[in-house]
Amino acid sequence: MNNDIVIRGFGRYAPENVLTNADLEKMVDTSDEWIVTRTGVKERRIVSEGQFTSDLATEAARMALKNAGMEADEITHIIVGTFTPDHLVPSCACSVEQKLGIKEKAAFDIAAACSGFLYALEMGRALLTLHPEAKILAIGAEVVTHRVNFTDRTTCVLFGDGAGAAVLTKGGQGPKLMDVKLATDGNLGSLLTVSGGGCASTYKPGDTIRDDYFVMLQGREVFKHAVRSMTSICNEILEANGLTNKDVDVLLPHQANWRIIDAVGRKFEIEPEKVYSNVDRFGNTSAASVPLALSEAVDTGFIKDGDLVMLTSFGGGFTWASALLQF
Repeated sequence: MNNDIVIRGFGRYAPENVLTNADLEKMVDTSDEWIVTRTGVKERRIVSEGQFTSDLATEAARMALKNAGMEADEITHIIVGTFTPDHLVPSCACSVEQKLGIKEKAAFDIAAACSGFLYALEMGRALLTLHPEAKILAIGAEVVTHRVNFTDRTTCVLFGDGAGAAVLTKGGQGPKLMDVKLATDGNLGSLLTVSGGGCASTYKPGDTIRDDYFVMLQGREVFKHAVRSMTSICNEILEANGLTNKDVDVLLPHQANWRIIDAVGRKFEIEPEKVYSNVDRFGNTSAASVPLALSEAVDTGFIKDGDLVMLTSFGGGFTWASALLQF
């Protein structure tokens, strides 16, 4: 346990544009009833023309800094979890640094798909152990809709765009980051992919954009592994810290879809009223999912002083993770 690392401030940002299920009915063979029954999603946010992942990340970062009572130039490290950066080079984190009006900081991206924010928290925790004076900006941000095939009703109904952020320091006021646990299984990577654009998917100028440039997943297999992996890693982190599920006041899982959220809650054996979800309003925002929901849960009072909060996520790779926060 590392109880002297705290989160000084949370932030979030979602684009203004709302894409409802009624809108999707006009674009693809689907219906509001079909979407809600299978995913729980009623609407999601999508970026405007010319709005990119770094823009969303920067807005979330500004809110987190304001809530932390800090100026951007105090930050020493910027870590962005994303699979949808503005560019392959420069990194999204470098673009965020530029948009915050600062320079000469350490800035880099983490590619852990939907688990990106929890991976960023663990990296921030490690950096603070090495550099106690550091001030870390951990962000999860995505423009998933730019990597969604809107002719594929099995995927396009799930995803939205957004960002969430947290400022980490060693010592100070704020909820304590008690522990983080990470896991991967590359053997299952083919079950959830965005292959197009990588060097293993060759292309040349003038080639047609193929289906593999967009999110492709095997839903039933992903569902099974997501529920099993998130539940097991939650139990593992509790055991490592001498706790049980009875000690958890709030479970905040990755907002993949409502069926997964509900299944994780039931398998974890926690009361439904302790499980936080906003998937109905934002959809699956990948790496932004957990920090966006966390910031909202704090601001709305769902998370209260004294609460022990369990975060958990699951994403392509496969990657999965858990974290414990003591408010």
